[in-house]
Amino acid sequence: MPTLAVVNIGCLISGDLETGLIEADTLLIENGHFSQIGHRSEIDLSRAEQMLDAQGCTVAPGLIDSHVHIVFGDWTPRQNTLGWIESYMHGGITGMMSASEVHLPGVPKDPVGVKALAIAAQRAYATYRPGGVKVYAGSVIFQPGLTEADFAEMASAGVWLGKVGFGDFAKPTEAEPLVRLAQKHGFKVMCHTGGASIPGSAPVTAEDLLVLQPDISGHTNGGTTALPDEGLELLVRQADFALQISQAGNIRSAVKLVNLAREHEQLHRILISSDTPSGTGVMPMGTLKSVVEMSTLTGLPAEQAWALACGNNADVLETNTGRIEVGRAADLLVMDAPLGCVKDTALAAIENGDLPGISCVIIDGEIRAMKSRNTPAATRMARLGHS
Repeated sequence: MPTLAVVNIGCLISGDLETGLIEADTLLIENGHFSQIGHRSEIDLSRAEQMLDAQGCTVAPGLIDSHVHIVFGDWTPRQNTLGWIESYMHGGITGMMSASEVHLPGVPKDPVGVKALAIAAQRAYATYRPGGVKVYAGSVIFQPGLTEADFAEMASAGVWLGKVGFGDFAKPTEAEPLVRLAQKHGFKVMCHTGGASIPGSAPVTAEDLLVLQPDISGHTNGGTTALPDEGLELLVRQADFALQISQAGNIRSAVKLVNLAREHEQLHRILISSDTPSGTGVMPMGTLKSVVEMSTLTGLPAEQAWALACGNNADVLETNTGRIEVGRAADLLVMDAPLGCVKDTALAAIENGDLPGISCVIIDGEIRAMKSRNTPAATRMARLGHS
């Protein structure tokens, strides 16, 4: 792939909760990774085969949606929609994590079936990337009867994700031994949180989560029905696993959770996601919309709200993405205040409650879109071939 330089950056979001912004106006991307970050006079632009002029706009890490329900291909049976993953790329998503392939018609419920489904999904998306989006697929649905040998087999096959909440357990906490076995074999385990979301599933309380101890409390603000406020406070105070906010959940509960996390210095545990496709629908800008809502409704600086949807997700998933750092995968967006906005930068627009306009999406150093078909038009547009 060609070496790419991004120049004339007006504002550079790090994707890191603590750092926030980077004092730099130029990036050099080689072999799909950031190789140099700094001011133009410091970067060897002679190595660049392509030049992208950011036109003074904001550059940020691509968003990672840590709660999607993929099945196979770029199709969702829940909403019978084709091309949804590629469309999410136009909403700023450069990576997404499966929260189980539970929407597969006739989804299996026996140990052999759920194991086979997870392995098949992981293998299918290992090289298939709609719109360039990195799909972390193959999340085994925990069911009674799974054994340590099953988790060992799945791990050796490349499966590293698991989901608690849809299995045939009399009580959710009965899955706790399987959570320990999965984590022993390197799995990242997400647990459904809140009221039941599909027929046959059960509510999961804050007390259940403290027993289960997953890596991620999925849609902690409800999927779609939220926990009571005291449950949110219990999780912020007593747990140490990640607490995920989803666009498909309860917005009042999401605001409550972010404010609690700020109060108790636990923002590093907050993840932003969409929890789609689902009964809520297909939402290409679901994650982006939650970033904007959490910033404008809680007063969180836009660059910190952005980090909840990229750097924080990458930390939990342990992927080499989510931040603009030398050596990290070059997944990034160029964006600006939308046309007609009362603010003049992407960050100010976000804090004002407006969706920014995306004019370029780059994944692994490759330009995937030069104009988002989903966000509003950016006031300033990135351009190729200008220096």
